Amino acid sequence: MNELDFSGKGVLVVGGSSGIGNGVAHAFLDRGAAVHVWGTRRNAEAYDGVEGSDLNGLAYSQVDVGDRAEIDAAAGPRALDVLILCQGTVVYRRGEFAPDGWDRVMAVNLDSLMACANKFHDQLAARNGVIVIVSSVSGYTSNRGNPAYAASKAGAVSLTKTLGEAWARDGIRVVGLAPGLVDTKLTKVTTEHPERREGALRSIPLGRMGTPQDMAGAALFLASPLAAYVVGQTLIVDGGLSL
Repeated sequence: MNELDFSGKGVLVVGGSSGIGNGVAHAFLDRGAAVHVWGTRRNAEAYDGVEGSDLNGLAYSQVDVGDRAEIDAAAGPRALDVLILCQGTVVYRRGEFAPDGWDRVMAVNLDSLMACANKFHDQLAARNGVIVIVSSVSGYTSNRGNPAYAASKAGAVSLTKTLGEAWARDGIRVVGLAPGLVDTKLTKVTTEHPERREGALRSIPLGRMGTPQDMAGAALFLASPLAAYVVGQTLIVDGGLSL
């Protein structure tokens, strides 16, 4: 038996149009799953040429999860076994200290997690499904310039614990994944700034940034029978950064 074979399983990756989410989506696709992704652009063709985005083989829907009405109206896969909540945004230049920036980040990074989880609760319960909530190591530390990002990720870690306990008896296993520094569009402020990049790399014991594939490996494990007794926990995948 191959515990990492997802043939016949339905997977939805919210935020799967690029970056970490896209890497996770393709990992499940490569292992036999039917994979649907949600993103913010009009259609799949709108991602042509976008770095870190490959929608080949993935079903795509446009959903702005910062708008609860769009979540409510969106269609998901008919059969859903694994829900990956990988949506995220950030506002730089101290924009999160202002109400508009704070509200937008919290809406996408935290409020939408609960909205998506609630939307698919019954489908997942019917199939003994799994929810993987992707947070960040920023949920465990301060983040001087981004209070909403840090607070929302801490909230995601706590939500993973709470839903893990609350929904285990419903047949849904809720777990979490906290990435460290991964080169995506959200981290360009660091990865494209030579001094910041070198400083960040010095703080990572493995000496390199993570990749979407690194995160995908952890997500596959968490969603698989190999992690059948893991509930409410968030796995930190950061190359040792948070140590």
